[in-house]
Amino acid sequence: MIAVANLLSAVGLAARAREVVSGEDFCFRAIRQGRARVVLLASDAGANGAKKVRDKCAFYHVPLVVTLNRDDLGRAIGKPSRTVVAITSAAFADMVLQAIDGHPDGGHPRTLEVTVFDKTPRV
Repeated sequence: MIAVANLLSAVGLAARAREVVSGEDFCFRAIRQGRARVVLLASDAGANGAKKVRDKCAFYHVPLVVTLNRDDLGRAIGKPSRTVVAITSAAFADMVLQAIDGHPDGGHPRTLEVTVFDKTPRV
């Protein structure tokens, strides 16, 4: 469970540094503007909202991590439950991805899906 603590702490630090955007509309705006470095989606997000987030991240080549539940995700950033959170700092995004990849099993124990898209430009 140490990976969960590392993930929550990385997201919490990013939130305290004001490098987090939460909520679907604000996250979509950050993705479109190229400010989102990694997007965290709650594992219990609704099907329609999750599809929108997946499609937006795939189109704009933003790493997407489906993990935790909406209450844990909200608690990590000090707000009520949140379904989608975008990290806007490259350093904090690296911390989040390392917290997930650093688990001995090769992934976060409560992570359902990790989709990392490359940053190569679309043709």
